Amino acid sequence: MDRLKAMGAFVRAVELGSISAVAREMGTTQPTVSKLVAALEGSVGVRLLERSSFRVLPTDEGVRFLVSAKQLLEAYDEAVSDLGDRVRTPRGPVRVAAPVALGELRLNSLMLQALEEFPLLQIELVLEDRFVDPVEERIDLAVRIGGALPPDLVARQLAIWPRYLVATREYLKQHGRPRRPEDLAKHRYLRYGGRDDAVVLTGRAGDVSVVISSRYRVNSAVALLQAVQSSAGIALQPSWMVNELLRDGSLVRVLPQWTGPSQTAHLVHAPRRRQPMRVQAVMALLLAHMPNW
Repeated sequence: MDRLKAMGAFVRAVELGSISAVAREMGTTQPTVSKLVAALEGSVGVRLLERSSFRVLPTDEGVRFLVSAKQLLEAYDEAVSDLGDRVRTPRGPVRVAAPVALGELRLNSLMLQALEEFPLLQIELVLEDRFVDPVEERIDLAVRIGGALPPDLVARQLAIWPRYLVATREYLKQHGRPRRPEDLAKHRYLRYGGRDDAVVLTGRAGDVSVVISSRYRVNSAVALLQAVQSSAGIALQPSWMVNELLRDGSLVRVLPQWTGPSQTAHLVHAPRRRQPMRVQAVMALLLAHMPNW
């Protein structure tokens, strides 16, 4: 029996709650995974999993064994990484998860840059607007914008991006330029999904809340930006999406003395004593570039 493989199957069965899910992840069959776990139980002399038709749960002995098994598997991964680190060349696979718009507009090019810098690296960029659990979905690094941070994961702040009101020169030439936040109610205000909630803006004198009715809402950040670029109206956009467009004149800021609620990005990963060099290399790129977007 391959004890490391069997321990890995047991750990993932507990994390995913399903033998079938482990089989799909390992690219094998459910009976094969069941045999691996059964062989592990036979070698340690206790039942580790309680199986039902719906899910598997660790027994009391399984809960205690889970801690040691994770430590052993992590120690093995670190030992293998140490051997690779001796040549000081990041190599192997790295899975990175991020929101769709951020991935399409920014991270995609940065990951391609990483592949150029490190020829032995392999990167899988997983773009999902939902939160991707690094443990359950085997993600090395997850970029999370907003939302609560899971207490059982490690989170490091990457960047804080203000939101700007932006429009094209063509739109402003046709409809006029707002002079006060209240003037936005007279304009075509484009909104990211949701309801017609009040728009909160921050200026030197503090916050102001403006009730604005929107005729157009879209639940895609990229589509919203495209709508602004087509001169359809004014929208709040995070700085990382529009800074380059503002610099080249494609868009202009509206009410430049006012900003919307900031976006905060965190880098989230599973807790471990030491990240493999391949993950460290990608993490370093994210930390170096993302605060400047």
